[in-house]
Order: sequence, then structure tokens, then C-alpha cells
Amino acid sequence: MVRSRVRWPGCPCWSSLRASLRSVTRAVASIICSLHRFLAAFDVGDELVTLPRDEGEHLTRVLRLGAGDTVRVFNGRGHECLARVMAASRRAVSVQLLSRVETVPEPRVAVTLVQAVLKGDKMDDVVRDAVMLGVAAIQPLVTRRTEATVAALRRGARIERWQRVALASVKQSRRAVLPNIHLPLTLEAYLDDPPPEVRVLLAEPGTGVATEPISAIRGEPAPADAAVLVGPEGGWDPLECETARARHVRLMTLGHRTLRADAVAIAALSVLGFVWDG
Repeated sequence: MVRSRVRWPGCPCWSSLRASLRSVTRAVASIICSLHRFLAAFDVGDELVTLPRDEGEHLTRVLRLGAGDTVRVFNGRGHECLARVMAASRRAVSVQLLSRVETVPEPRVAVTLVQAVLKGDKMDDVVRDAVMLGVAAIQPLVTRRTEATVAALRRGARIERWQRVALASVKQSRRAVLPNIHLPLTLEAYLDDPPPEVRVLLAEPGTGVATEPISAIRGEPAPADAAVLVGPEGGWDPLECETARARHVRLMTLGHRTLRADAVAIAALSVLGFVWDG
């Protein structure tokens, strides 16, 4: 006797079950995404991790979380895990790593934003948005028209503040990689460092130097790494542009309009991200 094969995928019950599973999967993913995220140093295979002091205080004093709560922990190097708070006190917070969490993919091209230091809180805004757009690192720069000096920046607390801004932006954008905020350099010192595959200096219209549109990058192979140089509120000095050109930096513009200094980096990173990552 020939037995007929039951075709489960066509069964109404099976279709209902699949729909329910999809609904449950979406609900679980939503719950995981809504969990608070914390930075901690750990390697793959570690089981018990102690949060840094600032992160532990944020967990206990600000968020009022405690033992038994579930959180997400990432190490700033691309790994993230679900974790359970095992102990939470004023002195230390320890968590148990439970399972790996799929992280947001990083951009194909590792881009360093070389940003001339801006006045007031504008630099904070640039750091925040650049990190959300996926930069691999940020190099603060002191130029001829920058009001701050390298020595003053290194003595002050602005670097630590930018690091905190970067961490908050990483948490908000669900990245698992924490970009490095380098110590400030002068343009000349930066140009002496080993260069990435592509370096682009964005010059504002009317600088008086020969430039090419940023659209010229379209159609070219994506580099392994790149740097985008953005000037201060007063723009680049023409001599700085020529110095950069002599060091094989490409001088480009974003168009015929003059943008605010704190808007240039975001516009450029968005364009390059679209070109290189599609």
C-alpha cells in the first residue's frame, strides 16, 4: 500500500505556527534591542565580567538596575553579549555573560575623521554624529585658524569629554566598536604620520586653490582605509591646502555652497558612506 506524504507547509495549522514563530522572534529581537548597553573589557570565552566604575555607577545609580536584571555588554572591539547582573554594589558591578548578540556591521572602509577643533560645544556634536555614521577614529586637529592650542587641549578635559560623547553615541547607534579619540595634533604633525590609502581635504568654495568635486570618487575602487580632513570655522589657510596637496592629499569640495564647519564632516561622511558602502 502506498502511503500519501503529508505536506505540512500547506497545512493551515503549519502556516499559523510559522506566523506565530515569526511574531515571537520579532518580539524577542525587540526586547533585546531595548536592553541597556554597557561597555566592559572582555574576551570571547569569558564568563564573569566587572563593569568599569563609571558604567557600574550608571547601572546602579541612574538606571536603578540590580542583581538579576538582564543587560547587554560590549567590549568596544566588535563583540557583544547578553548578560545577567550577578552583583551590584557601590564598589563594583559584575555580570555573567550569557550568549553572543549579533552586532551592527561596521563600514567596509575604515574612515578617520581629521577634524579641526571647533569652538564651544560644536566639536561635541561632530564627534556624536561622526560616531553614529561609523567612523573608525577621530583625530582632533589644530590649524592656523583654530583658537585652541595642542598644549591647552591636552591639559584640559575636552579629550575626556569627547570620549564620553563617543561612548554615548556608540550605545545609541548600537555599534559594538568604540572609535578611538586620538590626542590633538597640528596639521604638520598629522601629515608626518603614516598615511591611509586615501586622504581627502574638504576645502570650502572660494579658497582660491584647485579642487575636485567629491563626486570624483564615484567609480573608483573603495580603499581599505581613508581619512577626511575638515577645517575650522575660519576655513583652511591656502598655504595649508598646498602643504596637504604636496603630501598627496586630495583637495575636494562638497559643492558650490559654503556649509557650517560643524556640518561639513557629517555631509562628507554621509556621501562617502553611500559611495563606498552602497
